[in-house]
Amino acid sequence: MTLNRRQMLMASLSTLALATLAPRAVFAAIEPAKSEGGTLTFVISPSPQILTSAMTTSGAEQVVSSKISDSLFTYDFDMTIQPQLAESFEVSDDGLQVTFNLRQGVKWHDGTPFTSKDVAYTCMQVWKVLHGRGRTIFGNVTEVQTPDDHTAVFVMSKPSPGMLKSLAAQQTQLLPAHLYEGTDPMTNPYNLKPVGTGPFKFVSFVAGDNLVLEKNPDYWDENKPHIDTLVFRFVSDPATVTAGLESGEFDLVNQSLLPKPDLPRLKESGKFDITTKGYEFQNEVQMIEFNLDDPVMSNPKVRKAIAMAIDKQWIVDNVFFGYGKAAETPLHYQLSALYDTDGVPKYDYDPMGAVALLEEAGYPRGTLELTVDPLPYGEYQNMTANYMREAFRAIGVKLTVRNEDFAGFVKRVYTDRDFQFTVNLLTGGSDPTIGTHRTFWSQSFKPGVGFSNGSHYVSAEMDKIIEAASAEMDEAKRKELYHQFQVLAMTDLPVLPIVAVESVTVANKRVHNHTINAHGTYANFAEVWLDPKA
Repeated sequence: MTLNRRQMLMASLSTLALATLAPRAVFAAIEPAKSEGGTLTFVISPSPQILTSAMTTSGAEQVVSSKISDSLFTYDFDMTIQPQLAESFEVSDDGLQVTFNLRQGVKWHDGTPFTSKDVAYTCMQVWKVLHGRGRTIFGNVTEVQTPDDHTAVFVMSKPSPGMLKSLAAQQTQLLPAHLYEGTDPMTNPYNLKPVGTGPFKFVSFVAGDNLVLEKNPDYWDENKPHIDTLVFRFVSDPATVTAGLESGEFDLVNQSLLPKPDLPRLKESGKFDITTKGYEFQNEVQMIEFNLDDPVMSNPKVRKAIAMAIDKQWIVDNVFFGYGKAAETPLHYQLSALYDTDGVPKYDYDPMGAVALLEEAGYPRGTLELTVDPLPYGEYQNMTANYMREAFRAIGVKLTVRNEDFAGFVKRVYTDRDFQFTVNLLTGGSDPTIGTHRTFWSQSFKPGVGFSNGSHYVSAEMDKIIEAASAEMDEAKRKELYHQFQVLAMTDLPVLPIVAVESVTVANKRVHNHTINAHGTYANFAEVWLDPKA
């Protein structure tokens, strides 16, 4: 049976007989390739540290690795499941088993057949253990049974309504068990010379400069990909990105990694396709993470004073140039089935109120000095931090903006715990279990695991809500649980949501099919083709 959006939700929440996944026809209109070959240059930042997203939530790793290796599903714009390495699935009556029927004839790039053993190994040894979101998404999975090479059965202690919305390569990339078993996945050399099942094969990687991939001639999806070479260039300076687009050196940039003021000029030139679609799987929220282990940040009055000192709408208008909305809860407003601000505490812009709260906390005006660490991913977190530095002057707080490279940021925040608060950009995903729970669930805190409860927030009440919502199959009850979640999150304020972001992709018009589903430029690019005449 073909699943529509309603059926997909019910399939993920309750029982399901054998489900044949919807065909590609329900995707956005895909232009048939009118030419083959060519080189696409895709500029991203920062440079990836490894070349697999199976054990990290970092954006650069997700962009590149999804071209190298597929996962079980992809999703169209309304999050309907589409087949990839799983052709069909079924959910047991009690919701405690999900059986995936795997595509046959798929090979890893080294010629080894892809089997259920690869799924079992990656889920149990990597996603559940090392992935910042996977530890919550697959927290209820107790084992993966492999009755044969083409069947993988996820056995769960409790139902997992959000799990079926998370099985895409950018989120849950599969690894070749024959190259990873018996090794430390974090230091395995194939992290830097990956072997995948996807449309493109690894050629070379120069950290900080470029990654080169070439067409996989044995790709399981016949007659794809259409381009010969995919080159990633790692460019941190936004002005250089714009100049490279205008000169034709770069073909595509995603994730708003160029100055927003440049967008009108690029649009008016008529040479570029500019879209905010293709981020439905992500739902990003810019937020402050307070280090609750820090003696100053542990005081809720200080956190609430900081919230009142920030004019979120100013940031939306002047940093994001209107591409987003002031965030009122940790959930992105696009999660309309669960988003609910009724009764949720708000912290309106009120500098004098912030001064009064700081005095109550024991910090009279002019006595408090703080340090913020903005995530070095694009320019927007740093711009927001610089705005805060000036805004905090109005409440008598001296704020130092500390800049570092991406690896240094991750180490400082998630390993060394040597920070007071961040300006971060976190992906919530298409369901809160995917990317939001990790920030609030106490069990997500694990030093060394990036982007996972960086605040070290511990609340028995929050854990109870999150764990109940993770397993709740009744839609109305689940919505009520997430309303409780939003109220408690904004009451305790371990993080402060700032902007519900609308990201932007800019592509030269010679690039076709770069955004055909909910993953946009995070998809595998098997359908992308280049017009040599454009």
